[in-house]
Amino acid sequence: MPRQARVSVADTIYHVINRANGRQTIFHTEKEYKHFEILMQEAKDLTGMRILAYCIMPNHFHFIIYPRTDTDLAEFMGWLTTTHARQYRTKTNTIGHGHLYQDRYKSFPVETNEYALTLIRYIEQNPYRAKLVEKSEDWQWSSLYRREKGSVKEKCLLDTLPIDLPGNYLSSVNDVFKNDDLNDIRYSVNKGKPYGTRGWIEKMVVKFGLDHTVRGPGRPKK
Repeated sequence: MPRQARVSVADTIYHVINRANGRQTIFHTEKEYKHFEILMQEAKDLTGMRILAYCIMPNHFHFIIYPRTDTDLAEFMGWLTTTHARQYRTKTNTIGHGHLYQDRYKSFPVETNEYALTLIRYIEQNPYRAKLVEKSEDWQWSSLYRREKGSVKEKCLLDTLPIDLPGNYLSSVNDVFKNDDLNDIRYSVNKGKPYGTRGWIEKMVVKFGLDHTVRGPGRPKK
């Protein structure tokens, strides 16, 4: 079956994820995490990509990005993953050992409302759910850490959110997710669906010729 065409539209928020080949650990040391963040900044400078949130985990990463043009997403991710894979293989003397990433990255449009906030919280809570830290803000390799504890220079990697975080965000990012919210997000990732209200998803499906099946995300938020 041919791959579904990748959707990329200016001024639309995207959830982007990529995993290591075979889900092997690719970030072992502080130096390796820092190197990837440096490449993120370089890719941002080269393409003008707006980075709203991110989390780098030992064997995968999540981004919430906000492209300015229709080609920004492909250019940003193409440069970042290709450069990282090449430099990683060189630094670890593993050139010729196959692909670093399991496949091309996955990207999903996200509605700019409470769904985007839920997704940011989901991504920044990743290390807490994985029991890597006692509090989400303690994971150094994420936008939450940079936003809360980073220097002025470090915060330059992040762009202004198009929506406001709630006043209780820091406490909420350490609360366990409801199963409905987790299932909706995981359905979006596993099935390659937009993430938002049902009406918005249906518009995206029609507009971009996506799979016509629409379920999972779209239940009203309380």
